[in-house]
Amino acid sequence: MKTRGFPFVLFCLFWGHSCALAGKVNKHKPWIETSYHGVITENMDTVLLDPPLVALDKDSPLPYAGEICAFKVFGQDAPFEAVVLNRTSGEGVLRASSPVDCESQKEYTFIIQAYDCGAGPDGADWKKSHKAVVHVQVDDVNEFCPVFRESLYKASVTEGKIYDSILQVEAWDQDCSPQYSQICNYEIVTPGTPFAIDRNGNIRNTERLSFDKQQSFRIMVSAFDCGQKRTKEDVTVHIEVKPVCKPGWQGWNKRVDYEPGTGSKQLFPKMHLETCGGPLSGVKAMVELQTNHIGKGCDRETYSEKSLQKLCGAASGSTDLLPAPSPSANWTASLLTDSGRESDLIYKFDGHQAANVPDHVVPQNLTDQFTIATWMKHGPSPGLRAEKETLLCSSDKTEMNRHHYSLYVHNCRLVFLLRRDFTQIDTFRPAEFHWKLDQICDKEWHYYVINVEFPAVTLFVDGVTYEPYLVTDDWPIHASKIDTQLTVGACWQGGEVETPRYTQYFHGSLSGLTIRPGRIETQKVISCLQACKEGLDINSLESLAKDIKFHFNPAQSVLVVEGEDVDSINTAITKVSYINSRQFPTPGLRRLHITTTVQCFGEETCLSIPEIKAVVMVLPPSEPRITISGSNQLIRFASDLRSPLGVALFKDLRITSTVMKGESSGRSRRPGVMEVMHNLDYCDVLVIGEELNPDRESLEIHHSALLGKHLDATNSTSGISIYGVDSMAHYEQALRQLRYRNWRPTSLNDRKFRLTCSELNGRYTSNEFALEVTVPHHVAPVEHVNHMAVQPPYMRPVHHPLMIHTLNSHMSGSAPPAATAVIVVCIAALVVIVVIGIYRIHATHQEASRDDESESKDPEVDWESSALNITVNPMEEIKGSQGLGEALKGEQEEEEEEEDGELVGAMTIAESDISDEEEEEKVREGFDWRKQEAKPEWDSSSATY
Repeated sequence: MKTRGFPFVLFCLFWGHSCALAGKVNKHKPWIETSYHGVITENMDTVLLDPPLVALDKDSPLPYAGEICAFKVFGQDAPFEAVVLNRTSGEGVLRASSPVDCESQKEYTFIIQAYDCGAGPDGADWKKSHKAVVHVQVDDVNEFCPVFRESLYKASVTEGKIYDSILQVEAWDQDCSPQYSQICNYEIVTPGTPFAIDRNGNIRNTERLSFDKQQSFRIMVSAFDCGQKRTKEDVTVHIEVKPVCKPGWQGWNKRVDYEPGTGSKQLFPKMHLETCGGPLSGVKAMVELQTNHIGKGCDRETYSEKSLQKLCGAASGSTDLLPAPSPSANWTASLLTDSGRESDLIYKFDGHQAANVPDHVVPQNLTDQFTIATWMKHGPSPGLRAEKETLLCSSDKTEMNRHHYSLYVHNCRLVFLLRRDFTQIDTFRPAEFHWKLDQICDKEWHYYVINVEFPAVTLFVDGVTYEPYLVTDDWPIHASKIDTQLTVGACWQGGEVETPRYTQYFHGSLSGLTIRPGRIETQKVISCLQACKEGLDINSLESLAKDIKFHFNPAQSVLVVEGEDVDSINTAITKVSYINSRQFPTPGLRRLHITTTVQCFGEETCLSIPEIKAVVMVLPPSEPRITISGSNQLIRFASDLRSPLGVALFKDLRITSTVMKGESSGRSRRPGVMEVMHNLDYCDVLVIGEELNPDRESLEIHHSALLGKHLDATNSTSGISIYGVDSMAHYEQALRQLRYRNWRPTSLNDRKFRLTCSELNGRYTSNEFALEVTVPHHVAPVEHVNHMAVQPPYMRPVHHPLMIHTLNSHMSGSAPPAATAVIVVCIAALVVIVVIGIYRIHATHQEASRDDESESKDPEVDWESSALNITVNPMEEIKGSQGLGEALKGEQEEEEEEEDGELVGAMTIAESDISDEEEEEKVREGFDWRKQEAKPEWDSSSATY
C-alpha cells in the first residue's frame, strides 16, 4: 500500500489540491479567456482569433476529466461553430457554418463555452467553462464594380463662359468596406473634348464654348473605386451649348408651306419672344406680307378686265385698251408681256414699244363724265431732265400734232391732259391736272383710277382719293376734221414732222387699261377691282387677351399687334395666319417680315429685337383639265340655214373639268381623277377658213340666252366670243343656243368652226373642239315631173318591169276591167302617200313651232325654202310607203329628243347621207337631183293613161 500511494500523493501535492477523496476524479471546470476578437474574410470559413482558442482544465492529465471535448457557441443567428482540434491540449478553431457576406453583416458578437470530457468514457459528470464573449469582424473583398446613379446626365452652358463645375456625376459601390466602397477617381474617356473632371465627379469646361461652332457635346465618363476597380458601363453626359441670351423671337420656321384650298394656316404656332428677363412696359410687333413680286402686287383674280368689272358690279360699256392678243384684238400682239399666264396679263414697256388702238375700238362719245383706269408699275425716270412718259394719248392722226387727251408721267408726277373743243365753250377751261405722289416712282404696282366730272377730276390710287395739287387752264382746241389716233405706251406724232412717228415713250409696266365713257366709277367698285385675294388673318379673336390691340391695313398685308404683356403678345402672334381665297392661286414665295419694338419703364426703347425674315411657299395647285365634248359633225339642209333662226351648232355640247388628286389608301397614295366645278371667263367660237360674209351669213346668239347670267358676247366676221366669269353650266346653256344662219347657202357645201374656253384669262384653256357643218343640197324636181314615172328622190330606184309592161299594154287600147282595177289601186296608193306627206308637213310644222316658241314669237315658216319635196311613184309596192312612214316616225322621235328647238328639213341625217355610188347611179339614170329650179308638180305631157 505504501509503495502504491506515493506517486498519487505527489500528484496531489503538485496541484495543490486535497487528495482526500481519491474516488472523485473530475474536480475542475475547463478554463478559457473571457473575450476573443476574430477576423474572417468574406466567403472564407476560418476565423482568426486573438488570443487563440485554447481551453485548460486542472484535472489534466487525468483522462477524460482533464481533456476538452467540445466548444459550444451561443448567439442568435451566429453563423459560426467551434471545433476541438486537440482534446488533450484543449486547442480549438472557430469556423463559419455558412457563407459570411460583409455586405450583409460586417460584425458578429456571440458567446462561447468549453466542455471537458467528464469523469469517464461515457462523458458523465462533464463540466463547462465560464462564458466568453467573441467579437468577429468580417473583412471585405472587392467584388463589386462602381455603378453610376443616373443612366444619363444632361446640362447646359452658355457660350463664352468658363464654369468651375457644369454638373457633377456620382457613382457608388456595393462593397462594404471603405476601401472598396468609396469612389476614388473619375475619368472622361471621350478623347478631344474641352472638358475635365475631378475626383468628386465635377465636370468643367477647359475652354470657352461657341454656339455657332458646336451646339452640343456628348462625352463618356468612367469611375474607379479605391481598389481601382472600374465601372463596367460608362455613363453618357450631354452638354448643350446655349447662345448668349439675346432678345428676339424664337421657335419659328423660315419656311411655311401653304396648300391651295386649305383656308387659313398659322404661320408661327410655336414662336415666342425672348426678353432675357428684363421688365417691359409694352411690345409692338408688325407682321408684313410682301407680295409685290407677284403679278400686280399680290395674288389677285387674273380674269380679263371686262370680266373683273362685271364681277365687281361695274357699269357696262368700258373699253379694254390692253386686252389679251386674239384675232379680234390683235393690236397688242407686238407688245412685250411679263409674268406669263401664271399671273396677270402684264405688258412691259421699255421705251420702244407702243400700240395704235383701232378706230372701231376707240370710244367716240367721251362726255363730261368718263373714267380711265389702269394698273401701273413705274420707277424713277432716267436723267436729270426726264421727258414725258405717255401711258395713253389721243392726238391728231395727220397734219397737226395736237393732244386731245392724254395720261402721262413726268418727273414722278402723274398728269392728265384734257383739251375741250371750241364747240363746247370758248373760254379758259381746266386742261391739265397734276398729282405728285410717292407711289408713282416706287417701282411697285398700284391701281390708278381717274374719275372725270368736268371740270372736276379725282384720282384714286389703291382706293384712296387724291385731289390734284395743280390745275392748269388753257384755251379749247379749234374744231377740225382731222382724225385722231389713240395710242398706248407713247404718243402719235402725225404732223409737223417729215415722217410720222411715236414720241414720249413710256418706261414701266401696265395692265388693265380701260376707258368707260358716260359714267364714273364708284368707290365700292374701285375697291373691289384692286382687292387682294391673299393676306394675313388672325384666328380665334375671342381668345386674345383684353390688352391686345391689333390693326390691319386695307389690303390685309400688314398687321400691327400691340400689348403690355409678353405672354399676351406671344399668344397673339401664334394666331397670325396666311389665307388665300383663290381656287387656283399663283404658286411661289411670299415673303414675311416682322419688326418688333419693346418699351421699358421710363425708357422709350430698351431692347433691340432683330427682324424676322421668312417665306410662305404657296404650292402649285392641281391644274384643271377643261374638256369640251359633243358631236363633231352636223348635217343640215340649206332650208334649215335659211330659216329665221338658222341652226344650233352645239346642241349636245358638254363642258367638264377634272383634276388629278392623290387619294389616301392606307399607307399608299394613289392618284385619282376628280371632276371639279369652277368658273370660266370666256369661250371663243372661231370660223375656220374664210371669214363670215355679212351679206349672206352670221353667227348669232339671242340676248335672252345671256339673261340671268354674268355673260356678254361680242361678234365679228371671224367668230363670236362669249365672256364673263360664270359657271360652266351657264356657258353650256349659252353655247347651246348659238346659231349659224345663211340666207343664201346655194354654193355652200360646209362650214367649219372651232370652240375653245378659258379659265383665268387663258391660264387654263380647254381642248380645241372642231365642228363641221355639212350642207347636202336637196333634190329639185326635174323637167318631167310626173309622179307616176319619177322615182322618189331619196330612195333607191326599184324596177318592176312586169308591172310596167302590163300597164303600158293595157293603156294602148280600151281599158278592160283588170286594167281599171290596177289604175284604181295605183290611185289609192297615190292618195295614201299624199295623205302621209300632208301629215308629215303638219307634224314638222308643229315640231318647229314648239321648238321655236321659246326663242321667237314669229310662227311663220318659209315653205318655199323647205327641203320637203314629195315625189310619188305609184308603181312602187305598198311596202315602200310603209318604209317611208316608219322613217318619218323615227325622224319625229329623233327630233323630239333634242334639247332646244330648231327648224328641221324633211329628211333625217340618215336619209340625207347619200353615198357617191348612189349619186352616180342617179345621174346615170337621168336624175339631176342638185337642180334648184322649181317645176310644175304635174306635167300632163309626160303622163299617159
